[in-house]
Amino acid sequence: MSLDDVKDDTRESEIVTFAAPTMTELRRSAETIRPVPEKRGAQALAAAIRQRLDWTQLPGLRPRREDTSSYGARIIRRISLFVVLPTLVVGLYLFGFASNQYVAEAQFAVRGNVEPMENISLGQYTSLIQKHNSQDSFIVRDYITSQTMVDALEKSIGLSKMFSRPEADFWTRFDPKDPIEDLTQYWRKHVDAHIDSISGVIRLSVRAFTPQDALTIAGEVVRRSEALINEISKRAQSDMVVQAETDAKTAQDRLRKAHLALQGFRNQWGVIDPVKSAEGVLTTLTMLRKDKLKAENDLQVLRSSNLDERSRSIQTLVANITAIDQQMKTLQDEMTTAGAAAGGSNLTEALLQYEGLLVERTIAEKLEESAHLLLDRARVAAGKQHIFLATFVPPVLPTDSLYPERGHTLLVAFFCFFVIWSSSSLLIAGIRDQRM
Repeated sequence: MSLDDVKDDTRESEIVTFAAPTMTELRRSAETIRPVPEKRGAQALAAAIRQRLDWTQLPGLRPRREDTSSYGARIIRRISLFVVLPTLVVGLYLFGFASNQYVAEAQFAVRGNVEPMENISLGQYTSLIQKHNSQDSFIVRDYITSQTMVDALEKSIGLSKMFSRPEADFWTRFDPKDPIEDLTQYWRKHVDAHIDSISGVIRLSVRAFTPQDALTIAGEVVRRSEALINEISKRAQSDMVVQAETDAKTAQDRLRKAHLALQGFRNQWGVIDPVKSAEGVLTTLTMLRKDKLKAENDLQVLRSSNLDERSRSIQTLVANITAIDQQMKTLQDEMTTAGAAAGGSNLTEALLQYEGLLVERTIAEKLEESAHLLLDRARVAAGKQHIFLATFVPPVLPTDSLYPERGHTLLVAFFCFFVIWSSSSLLIAGIRDQRM
């Protein structure tokens, strides 16, 4: 037997010795495995796997308890936990801690010579819109809710102190250390200024934690709104007077320049009134023409009588006619541009320039008269108040608190919690159905 044969026999004996106990253990394990029943399907197998992989069955953890209660009991328990309990908490705050808030109301309108609103489609109520619905009403409304109003109320009556009184509860009380911007936001929650689109009436309501504070704040708001309207009216009237004075001064300056231009014209031409001078020249020309015609007639009569041309009468008439022609030519040169070309004065040009100056002076006089008339009217109108605030329902001291509306708020809170719970339950149920 060779060495290789001995090695092969040794290897086979080792394999048999190792496999004997291994086969015994495999046979024992196969006997302990339970076969899967034929009636159990995939869902049952998945449930068994989930039960084996349940994290509550890990060591040190309590096993999960099965909920054996009925469906109605589970619904009642969940409604009590997610709806009734939060509603009770809100009710506890409303009836146990929420402080009373008193409301002071006032009604007023902006009256006077104001422009109407733009066309608003209100159906059968469009014809009821009056001139009181003006831009000034919206100015007052925005001013009431502005930071300027809050700052003025803080300086005059201490608005932040009124909203941080001990009567206010912890939830609605204002912290006086907060900046003016936070106070403005808090103020806008406690004041309401509504404009009626038909009558133009502004309805103001102010909430505070004491009746006296509500009355004080409402009265101060009305007073400052009235001061704003008066300031707007005075500013408009002042602007009107200033503009009228500016126009009157401009008209006076124009009239003064027109008079100076006429004076300069008279000094330049040496004529007081070119129109009258022209009329005189025309009258003279007419008379000279008449004299010339008479002399020519006389000359014709003498010549027809066979009188010698060298006679004294004929020579006198000829000289007279020549002189008349020379005078007429001189006057005509004054009326036309021929005389100006020869270095003389041109009455036609002077007359044209003078007429332009007269038109300018007439226009300046009319404008100056109209400007002074408007200035007088503006001064009279400035003494009257065109725009004013008419308060026909002044604020009064409230006797009963209107806020918070405890019953209404509680019902709204219950409805909101119920809607949130039902929506969440439906959402969770849908997610579970998708996982199955």
